[in-house]
Amino acid sequence: MREHCRRKEHIPESESTGKTFVCGEGYDMAIEKSLLTRIREKELEVGVRIDDIRVEADRMIDQARKEAQTITTSSEAEGRKAADDFLKREMKQIQAEAEQINAQAEKEVDSLRKKGEKNISAAVEKIVGIVLTG
Repeated sequence: MREHCRRKEHIPESESTGKTFVCGEGYDMAIEKSLLTRIREKELEVGVRIDDIRVEADRMIDQARKEAQTITTSSEAEGRKAADDFLKREMKQIQAEAEQINAQAEKEVDSLRKKGEKNISAAVEKIVGIVLTG
């Protein structure tokens, strides 16, 4: 049986075998339902794809975060090592300069001691002469 869709402006179809809803414009409501069903199925498929893509995107983001953390940790370790190496080089250089200054100071002390030792005899004679004459 064919029934008219319930709009007033549509003309009812005459009865025939099978039940179909037809508008007076020739628009078949069964086809409309079929199209709506297919659209809904496609929407569901797209929804599943979107969910799959979202899960994959989340996985990629997590992987990128892990890689970033690894790079950060590695960079920090390299930075600490570079700073330690720089400190060691500078400390060696400062130690070498300090040793050079100490060596120079020892030379000056030895030089002054030798000069002083040369003059001790003369100084003792002057002091003894002053004390005895005085």
